Amino acid sequence: MAFQLPPLPFDRAALEPVLSAESFDYHHGKHHKAYIDKVNGWIGEKGLEGKSLVEVIRLAKDQGDKPLSNNAGQIWNHDFFWQCLAPEGSTQPSGKLAQMIEAAFGNRQGLVEKLAAEAVGHFGSGWAWLVLAGDALKITSLHDGETPLGQEGIKPLLTLDVWEHAYYIDYRNARPKFAEEVLGKVINWDFVSRNIEGDAVAQGDLAQAA
Repeated sequence: MAFQLPPLPFDRAALEPVLSAESFDYHHGKHHKAYIDKVNGWIGEKGLEGKSLVEVIRLAKDQGDKPLSNNAGQIWNHDFFWQCLAPEGSTQPSGKLAQMIEAAFGNRQGLVEKLAAEAVGHFGSGWAWLVLAGDALKITSLHDGETPLGQEGIKPLLTLDVWEHAYYIDYRNARPKFAEEVLGKVINWDFVSRNIEGDAVAQGDLAQAA
């Protein structure tokens, strides 16, 4: 039994010109797949047979297994990230999400600016996150392959990958431009909204063993 690379939830050219089909060939087809291949290579050695991805992440954390934690975490983070994206103009914040954004950030642009600033200011590789902390929206960032699964009291709603492999094809070294374009134009706000009430952790547990 090995974990499988889930397909993208959209055509690989659907987010152009913000993110190109070529960028997904590398980011999804090579980088994301490499994390899955790495974890699959450890299934027998580390006793991972029959475990879900979330179970593997939690086991790695409990055992202090940093290589497994980072690689399994990167699978989950990418599975979640792809669902945070949608063709430009196809979704808008609405309902409870829109109200919470207004309360915390004034408007959607205020949220985008603060989350982009977190992404740009994050030193090194990692992920910028919009999370639900109690009844309020908060912005944070996590390093390397760390996931919100190990963070007490927060629920993941939206993430932006700030590893260089996320933007080097389309934006070279311009992380600020990447963050501005993605967060401002191709976020799947319907997905973010569903995570407020739904099981957000399960949304990243897509690379099921088969």
